[in-house]
Amino acid sequence: MVQTKKLALYVIVVFVLYTIITSPDRAADLVGVGFEGIASAAQGVGEFMSELIQ
Repeated sequence: MVQTKKLALYVIVVFVLYTIITSPDRAADLVGVGFEGIASAAQGVGEFMSELIQ
């Protein structure tokens, strides 16, 4: 089971590196989308906590 997780992690890392090397513009777009998603999720949690306090 542990070896399967290591293999899956290596495959993901290789895929990410391949994507970055072959199309850096697309990789930058994907990173931007990811950060936007994280930011909106954090904003939603903040709004939820603010509403709980009030």
